[in-house]
Amino acid sequence: MATRTNKSYPIQHYVKIMLSISFIVLILDFVISISSIAIVKQQSTRYLQDTADIYINRIDHDFTYIKNYMGWTLAHDENMEMMNDYPVDSPEYIKSNEKLYWRYSELQKNYAQDFNFFYYLKDQPYFLNCAPISIPYSDYQELKRQIMVFIDDNNVYEKYYSQWRPILIKDKHYIINIVPYHNSFMISMISADNLIEPLSQINLGENGFVSLISDDGLNVSSPITSSGKLINPEQDSSPFMNLIQTRTNVNSEFSNASFYVKLVIQFGIFEKIMIAQMLTILLAVIIIFNICFLTLYFKRRVLTPIKIFSYNLSYWTDDNESLNMESSKLIELEKANKQFFDLVMKIKKIKIDLYEREIEKQRIQLNYMKLQIKPHFFLNCLTNIHSMAQMQMYTEIQNMALSTSKYFRYIFQNDQDFVKLENELEHVRLYLEIQQHRYQNAFIYHIEQEEQTVNMEIPPLMLQTFIENAIKYAISRVNEVEILLTVKHEPDENMIVISISDTGPGFPQDVLDKLNGGHALDQIDGTRIGIMNTIQRLEYLYLKKAQISFANLEGGGACITLYLPDLNERQI
Repeated sequence: MATRTNKSYPIQHYVKIMLSISFIVLILDFVISISSIAIVKQQSTRYLQDTADIYINRIDHDFTYIKNYMGWTLAHDENMEMMNDYPVDSPEYIKSNEKLYWRYSELQKNYAQDFNFFYYLKDQPYFLNCAPISIPYSDYQELKRQIMVFIDDNNVYEKYYSQWRPILIKDKHYIINIVPYHNSFMISMISADNLIEPLSQINLGENGFVSLISDDGLNVSSPITSSGKLINPEQDSSPFMNLIQTRTNVNSEFSNASFYVKLVIQFGIFEKIMIAQMLTILLAVIIIFNICFLTLYFKRRVLTPIKIFSYNLSYWTDDNESLNMESSKLIELEKANKQFFDLVMKIKKIKIDLYEREIEKQRIQLNYMKLQIKPHFFLNCLTNIHSMAQMQMYTEIQNMALSTSKYFRYIFQNDQDFVKLENELEHVRLYLEIQQHRYQNAFIYHIEQEEQTVNMEIPPLMLQTFIENAIKYAISRVNEVEILLTVKHEPDENMIVISISDTGPGFPQDVLDKLNGGHALDQIDGTRIGIMNTIQRLEYLYLKKAQISFANLEGGGACITLYLPDLNERQI
């Protein structure tokens, strides 16, 4: 029987193979690097677009609120009526002007005093600021002149009320909105640079910038980088840099303005990576040729130990035990073996650290969702106490202040994932009592609890979310609403059944379908956050064993039913 012999090749043959493989690897590395850079730039652009949209949505909300507030002032504020009916130097006019100035000063504080407010009485005629102004007096005079010109224009409603528009005052652009009502006008104005300042803090690269662009394509704000450097958008760089540098433009529109935001993204780090990649490839080619030369030179000194190392690897054990490499002539191979196992241990440690960080992240999310409350309720409580003080309702003030202090003490002192059910129900009673001071004779409530549920535990501030929802959407000034909260225990299934119902209008059908279908509610305007947070908290804390259902009652009203596992039974 003939024996099969392996064909031998000279060292040059293997060198050619290594050069071919190295060339293919370099090409693949170059393509992958370019693709990775493109993907990272795309993701960065998408992130910056989302960030800009969030800020623009907030500005749209502020624009709408301020415009509506000025419209309400002109149409319903008695101070404006007094100022229109009395001369400018009369005591009635001065007193009304002081009240208006105080109210708009409070409004201005909510926007870091960036917005300026003015009014113009055409019949007087009289133009004056109704809040502290942050512009020079010369700009104020020029603004007054331009406002009178705008008001004489018959298209003032279409131009300056329907949309916020930029105007130029002494080489500086401002954003303005004019609200007309008969012969009275309210004006709100903010510097274009101040409006865009938060977005200019975003890192858009060394030469990236953000600016406001009018409908006719003009810059109405100073193009400034995140480092505060003023740049010229029209300035051209060198031809070589234009070849390797890429610039990405992101435009975001306002819903009620005649201008838009332009973000110019230019991360110089990407271009530096491109240059480094080219140099790396060149260096790799030089190294490959040197390796080939050294391979030919050290054929006997290098190849023989490698063959021995390869032979030893064929006896590698499955229990990850390293072989004794002392018989090898290359100590580096032995070190490589040890470093490999050190690397494996480090990778395991990194996996454990990542797992622990993910757990910590979930805990932080739970704490955030648990403590996320709106400040409007606290402000409403203070407003109610102020109103009671004006009417000298001292007993009601004492009760209101005591209830409010207990209410917020429970919120800020509670840092646990679960609390006793009776404490949570007492907190709900305090909240309902506070709301009864606010909405007198508007609703009644009943809380029914089975005796065996007294010592059971539930997540804190969970019931308040649904009670707040009932107060917000069920109560009206027409009919008295009844709110019913019942707590029962089903021992057969070890479940706590909590039902919250009201006699209000109930859920809108589209919202009810989304809730029962497990779909997220729209939270663009900042509403419905509490319900979605509560659903997520139940999933985290009860490991998706809790259930919640939403329904409308046949006689009218909404009903929410919670099925929570009994923690005392230790089933979760």
